[in-house]
Amino acid sequence: MVNIFKLAEEQKSQGIQAALCIIVSTQGSTPLKTGAKMLVTKYGKIYGTIGGGNLEKKVIEDAIDVMTNKESRQFEHHLLQEHGMCCGGTVNVYIESIMPPEKLYIFGAGHVGQALSNYASSLCFDVFVIDSRMEEINKIQNNSVNTVPLGHVEYLSKMIFDKQSYIAIMTYDHKIDREILAYCLKKPFAYLGMIGSQRKVAVTRKMFLSTQICSEEELSKVDMPMGFNINGTGPEEIAISLLAKIIEVKNKGNKPQKNRIPEYQIALAECGF
Repeated sequence: MVNIFKLAEEQKSQGIQAALCIIVSTQGSTPLKTGAKMLVTKYGKIYGTIGGGNLEKKVIEDAIDVMTNKESRQFEHHLLQEHGMCCGGTVNVYIESIMPPEKLYIFGAGHVGQALSNYASSLCFDVFVIDSRMEEINKIQNNSVNTVPLGHVEYLSKMIFDKQSYIAIMTYDHKIDREILAYCLKKPFAYLGMIGSQRKVAVTRKMFLSTQICSEEELSKVDMPMGFNINGTGPEEIAISLLAKIIEVKNKGNKPQKNRIPEYQIALAECGF
């Protein structure tokens, strides 16, 4: 017998979105009764069954909608009227979206990167900090944070991009920041942000548009400078402002808005504080 819950966890651990469909109640004659389960992956693979026929076909369609909207729902099906099934009963199916954990990739293990990784790891993010400087990577003592002592070029070539990927760029070098940004712009992501002053952002925009690295529309999806303006000064406060924006995007699905951080705050971040 297929263990649907085990399969659901396996799909989640592999980064595959799925939907768990469970019959929660029935009335009258139905193919299967309360407790029947089916798992539908975003790739259309099906495990288990909730009864077959037109009912199951419609439940699969509903599961895809639930995955797309990321909102669990309950659906009532009248088998004869809606699906032409002669058994004629009523089935209520609860469909739960099973999302892989959101991944936060922090490029740069400076003071702000360290603070951001600590705060984010206490939430629902799998946190990865990427930096080739071992002396900075070694300062991260949080066991919940994945530290990656690699250069950005090597790591980007191996990185998996999807709609659960949140990317924060804050290295010690403007050139490296722009190289990471240029690479990530063309990939799927939930959030892409780069720390920097207004001048750094203006120069980056001009450079990317004049050399046709990307379009204006693609640039509009980037949060730069990152975060909310909370008038913070230290690395911890800056990290909180960045994480607040990331959380807003995660919870609302909105593209980053033009909400700027004061120049002196960004200057501190760029100096490694």
